Amino acid sequence: MNIQVDLWALVTFLGGLLLAFMGAAFTMGRVLLAEIEKRLDARFRSQDEARELHSVHWDSRFSVLEKAAHDEAGQWRRVERDLMELKAEMPLHYVRREDYIRGQSVIEAKLDGLALRIENQALKGGQS
Repeated sequence: MNIQVDLWALVTFLGGLLLAFMGAAFTMGRVLLAEIEKRLDARFRSQDEARELHSVHWDSRFSVLEKAAHDEAGQWRRVERDLMELKAEMPLHYVRREDYIRGQSVIEAKLDGLALRIENQALKGGQS
């Protein structure tokens, strides 16, 4: 039993078979790329949702920190104002050591002078 096949028929058959294989491979490639694109879109969508969720979280955290920093700055201004008031009032209430010693010396000198006068008066009164 001999089978005779023309060369042209064989080329046409193989060409058709090759064309069908290329079409199937192309179709499978397109389907595969479509699935990859769907998965990438889903992944990017989930990443965007996570990014937005974290963005809201960090925005709230930073707003709390900014408010705390603003309150702390207000407290520092209050402390600075109180310190300036203390510096302004201090000369009214504070006596330096040298001033105290000088004042005490003047008082002691006046007391000594008064004691001397009393003593002189007592001596003069005792002689008369």
